[in-house]
Amino acid sequence: MRFTKQVRIGSSEAADVIPYLLELGLVDRSAKISKEGDRRLVPVTAGRENELVEMGYELTEGPAHTMERRRPQERIVSELSDLPPDVVSALPMKWEFAGDVVTVKMDTRCFPYKERIGEAYARILGVKTVCADVNGVAGELRIPSTEVLYGNGTEAVRLENGILYEFDVSRIMFASGNVDERCRMKELDCRGETVVDMFAGIGYFTLPIAKFAGARRVFACEKNPDSYGYLIKNAERNGVSEKVIPMFGDNRNIPGKGFADRVIMGYVQTTSLFLPKALGIVKRGGIIHYHDTLYVNEHKEKIKSIFAVAGADFEIEGIREVKSFAPSVSHYVADVRIL
Repeated sequence: MRFTKQVRIGSSEAADVIPYLLELGLVDRSAKISKEGDRRLVPVTAGRENELVEMGYELTEGPAHTMERRRPQERIVSELSDLPPDVVSALPMKWEFAGDVVTVKMDTRCFPYKERIGEAYARILGVKTVCADVNGVAGELRIPSTEVLYGNGTEAVRLENGILYEFDVSRIMFASGNVDERCRMKELDCRGETVVDMFAGIGYFTLPIAKFAGARRVFACEKNPDSYGYLIKNAERNGVSEKVIPMFGDNRNIPGKGFADRVIMGYVQTTSLFLPKALGIVKRGGIIHYHDTLYVNEHKEKIKSIFAVAGADFEIEGIREVKSFAPSVSHYVADVRIL
């Protein structure tokens, strides 16, 4: 029998701690989490033991009850092989974790069997809740169309680049494709700066800038009440409440002129409608991080045109592709210095 290092987690804190350790990659997913009285025995990833000791956990050793080694996709197909062949062929083979909640994009052929499918995914992937992304996101507030297939808890905590994001997957979109841009915000030099995040959401860009980039203060504006509530929670969770100033409402109502060293416009498709406000609050010499969805072969000239039409005196310091958005269309971010 194979043995492995383990940590004991009290059952009362397991729901919060185990997803966090999973996100950090500290849990050996090839071995089962077992019970010992009112505690859980969590197998530790080989080579990562010292990290748990530094976090204050005491290591023990016990038998590794090995999980089946087939890929989860293979196990899912095997588990649900009695469903109609067209349904089995349409089963989602990709998913997105947020703590112990997983979201899948599910074909309409699968919905008559959604409870059975949800239960299988929850068991095989080791999560408490499985949700289906039904129709993506819609509306100005970017609200997802989500249906719970299994479980009843849709709040999750996602760890990414040293930031903890708490949110409700059934009510709030989390753009996983923007991970590189969130990481870039973390690495900016914002020492002593006043930053305005015009579309803060739950703190996607606000938190890495406040926690790691050295900003003096970040005005974080958000008009979705659900996202605004989590923005406040996440500032507290990440220890940056003293730097982050949440503002509820339309960002075009932000008071003041020429006070921001840096403005983040993390929105797409209609971003240009908000550019006059950004130009009003940024200092001369300040930077606007302008996001938009543009045709691939026209994005550079289009960004220049948008700023020129807005009457700005500017210099484009760089343009990055964030991710593909649609055929021949990508999501770009331009770093634009206002002169």
